[in-house]
Amino acid sequence: MELDPRRLLVLDAVARSGGIAAAARRLGVTASAVSQALARLEQQAGLALLDRAGNRLELTEAGRALAARGARIADELTGAAQDLAVHGRIAGRVAIGVSLGVLTATATAVIPLLAAEHPLLEAELREVEYPAALQQLRRGLLDVVVLTADRDHPTPLPDGTACGVVMTDGYRLVVPESWSPVPSSAAELAGLAWISAPPDSARGHAFARFAAQYGIRPAREHLAVSSAALRAMLAAQLGAAVLPANAAARLRCRTVTALPVSGTYESRVLYRTSPVGPSPAVGAVLRALRQAVLGAAEALAVREVLDREPIVGLPFWVDEGQGGVREE
Repeated sequence: MELDPRRLLVLDAVARSGGIAAAARRLGVTASAVSQALARLEQQAGLALLDRAGNRLELTEAGRALAARGARIADELTGAAQDLAVHGRIAGRVAIGVSLGVLTATATAVIPLLAAEHPLLEAELREVEYPAALQQLRRGLLDVVVLTADRDHPTPLPDGTACGVVMTDGYRLVVPESWSPVPSSAAELAGLAWISAPPDSARGHAFARFAAQYGIRPAREHLAVSSAALRAMLAAQLGAAVLPANAAARLRCRTVTALPVSGTYESRVLYRTSPVGPSPAVGAVLRALRQAVLGAAEALAVREVLDREPIVGLPFWVDEGQGGVREE
């Protein structure tokens, strides 16, 4: 019998978090990837590791024993990382740019995470607009840029940079809570006021696609560039809006409609790199960003405000041997 240690780490994540969905968030993959890894581990072991009979998933006796092995592997990997940190401390200055959007609050969590893990690293967070962010990344004034985008519209990469998707989400159509009845078809949206977004933004692309699909022409079109402006306009009952599902769930003074909105919303990270990979400082920022996004996703899951959880991508900068599992 030959067991894949990476799948033992997945089993450990399920044991620690109490379920497949929570383990998926912990590992930064989809629930189906976790289920596939567990099924293959059971095939390798020749034993049932999960008791699926009840309403709550439980580990069998064999599952608990193997999960304990996975926990020891995870502890050893953590210890090895700490040993490397002691002998090669990350120092210097790193500049992080964040574009206007809903990710700003998550990005701010990166700074205290870096301060705790790498006290010698001077991390600076700067809010920048989308075009300027790419220019500053190209000129070396920024080392990492976090931005939001629509999947159908790729971000142009300056030379010497790379891009990864941190999180994906769907879109939702929201209307002011005072609107009654709530629109249940695209035809009922004709002639109403809308809160739009800059054309080159994720919300702008999603709105344009939705309007083209249903032939919608707003009676009035307000423009909200920042999430703060969008919240204020919705609170003032000024119009309907298309926005990411996680943002829609957290807003007040709105009603989330059941009308489908096509497309995929992405949170992307662009960073300076070289043929041998990003610098230690940039790598530290990327790992802290992943941790911050996972924390935000976990908080949303606990609040149970989403009908579908956002998917935190498995970043390529995290070594698969440290608990990652790729979908096959």
